[in-house]
Amino acid sequence: MKLHNLKPADGSRSERKRVGRGIGSGVGKTSGRGHKGQGSRSGGGVRPGFEGGQMPLQRRLPKRGFNNEAFKTYYALVQVQDLEVFEAGSVVDLKALQSVGLVKKPHDGVKILGTGELSKALTVQASKFSQSALEKITAAGGKAEVI
Repeated sequence: MKLHNLKPADGSRSERKRVGRGIGSGVGKTSGRGHKGQGSRSGGGVRPGFEGGQMPLQRRLPKRGFNNEAFKTYYALVQVQDLEVFEAGSVVDLKALQSVGLVKKPHDGVKILGTGELSKALTVQASKFSQSALEKITAAGGKAEVI
């Protein structure tokens, strides 16, 4: 096989439709736009969701609930099994987690979750802990400190 032999698979590419090139082409004269009206004009047409002046669906349906995104707290999540990279007896805080690459952006703090096992005694300092993470850290002989 050589570069000059390469070509797309049959039927995978189609020719560009050239409209307005004579009546014999099938898309001559009005170029597939029909006769008169908004759709036939240059720059014409209606926006997506327009229902011809009828009250659109998104305005007919009631609004429900509220969105509290502005005040929501986002935690950087770290699993207990990921703490295995630290040496036994070390203090694991935000700086340590960032230096190892477990936390990229701290957002509003760090939350330790309980997936996996921990075999080392560590002093873990974080904003929040899940119940299972607390149990696993203390079971390994470490301490969990909320900061």
